[in-house]
Amino acid sequence: MTDDEKKEQPSPEKPAEALPDEEKRPVEAAKPAAPAPKPAAAKPPAKAAPPKPEPLDNELVRRLRARFGEAIGDATTDRKQAIVVVASERLLETCQYLRDEEKFNLLTDLTAVDWYDRRPRFDVILNLYSFQHNQRLRLKAPVDDTCPSVTSVWGTANWLERECFDMFGIRFAGHPDLKRILMPDEWRGHPLRKDYDILKQDTDWVRENLGIESGQ
Repeated sequence: MTDDEKKEQPSPEKPAEALPDEEKRPVEAAKPAAPAPKPAAAKPPAKAAPPKPEPLDNELVRRLRARFGEAIGDATTDRKQAIVVVASERLLETCQYLRDEEKFNLLTDLTAVDWYDRRPRFDVILNLYSFQHNQRLRLKAPVDDTCPSVTSVWGTANWLERECFDMFGIRFAGHPDLKRILMPDEWRGHPLRKDYDILKQDTDWVRENLGIESGQ
């Protein structure tokens, strides 16, 4: 083969050079960026403390003190509500005076609060309203378990005192027909007393009247 023929022969391809190991690895997909941290939730504003009762010394309170003396206890105003504490033994005559002289002619509500560890244990609460003066007054009478009835002053006290007796067990001396009004007559206990265990219903009544072992 002549030199010219050798030149016309295609030269063999050079073998591919080995690539470094790093270059042989497949290219990894780019990882998504980590999500930005969520901004911290704004803390709700702190609740303002409820206003504290303030001493009350208006003309009505002064007239009550002048007439009933030490039977009138603390007098305060709480969120525009006038509140006067009255000794239970003079509650009836105080109510008669408030109706006849101060024109509180409506008993809007009568209920109680059980303080349990306090003595006297309960506060009987009377909410009064004067149409003539557009004025409200709350009376509190601390009692153990007996309170004078005010049914002779406001007829609506009849049903309200029965409910208070039914739920708290407070007896209203002088009430014309004090008996339960919400619970069955045979029910034992008074559900709104703080020592009344709601999980221990009157099992005898439930068994006898509902035919089951538990009211729960």
